[in-house]
Amino acid sequence: MSELKKKINYTVVCVNEFANKFNIDEKEAFFYLYDYKGIEFIKENYDIEHTLSLDDAVEDLTIVCRNNGGCY
Repeated sequence: MSELKKKINYTVVCVNEFANKFNIDEKEAFFYLYDYKGIEFIKENYDIEHTLSLDDAVEDLTIVCRNNGGCY
């Protein structure tokens, strides 16, 4: 599998896990993460983030988004 495909798959999993944690649908989760720099964070930090548990990754996304004005 190509590196790009791995990153895309990981991003999708993170969005789904984020949606599950906050009981929102995946589309809302994606737009929230996009608006509050979570998607950018995943792209920039994939090499480290994908080695962590999904719970840790979702926690990191939560912190990043709150630091950028998010409410979840």
